[in-house]
Amino acid sequence: MIKGRIFDIQKFSIHDGPGIRTIVFLKGCYLRCRWCCNPESQEYDIQTMEVNGKPKIIGRDVTVEEVMAEVVKDIPYYRRSGGGLTLSGGEALCQPDFAVALLKACKEYGINTAMESTAFSDYSVIERYLPWLDVYLMDIKHMDSGKHEEYTGRPNSLILENAEKIAARGTKEYGTRLIIRVPVIPEFNATKEEIKAIAEFSAGLKGVDELHLLPYHRLGQDKYTGLSRDYGMAHVSPLSNDYMEELLKAVKETGLRCQIGG
Repeated sequence: MIKGRIFDIQKFSIHDGPGIRTIVFLKGCYLRCRWCCNPESQEYDIQTMEVNGKPKIIGRDVTVEEVMAEVVKDIPYYRRSGGGLTLSGGEALCQPDFAVALLKACKEYGINTAMESTAFSDYSVIERYLPWLDVYLMDIKHMDSGKHEEYTGRPNSLILENAEKIAARGTKEYGTRLIIRVPVIPEFNATKEEIKAIAEFSAGLKGVDELHLLPYHRLGQDKYTGLSRDYGMAHVSPLSNDYMEELLKAVKETGLRCQIGG
């Protein structure tokens, strides 16, 4: 009866791993990215957020069994599409007992597993997930540690070290596939030089052959208002499709397969 704290379960997603997936969003995160589209995920505490003019409680404690009761309903869709469960957040590494138990439960049903994660944690924690994880969708946001800390609240050294360890050990020892995802944020990393630097690092990771560029959007802006928080990126406009295509070409020059979007 292991419990965890989540704030949403989203079904029929096609952007967070292969096939049709169920996304479980966990509460709590180590980073504070300025552009975060799920600011309600950052705090582990249960919160009240104003949504459409009405207060809404964000966060609930659930057992693995309660979550699995929802996940298994869509097994036919997973099997036909190659989909499964994806852990998201927040940061799933913040709740290892619950998250790992949920991944194990999925494996008992033969369900494909994935996790969206920054990998900002001790590797010993990450290694608990890998035996039960098919796909690791890992964010790498910037190669410059100072700029990374300015925009996310944390330096990037631990993240880059863990990327190398997951690539070297995760694929070989556990069969976990590592895919790099880059949120492309104006004023932060949206230049060809910055994106290509991430791509070159990623191309040097053992077993990594795929990178996704995730365009900046403002879909979470209203949530900041609902939480009585300032949105620090309100002055920033999304990038054009043509410019994203230019960044895509820059990544492909490194030999990686690349796509725009998850």
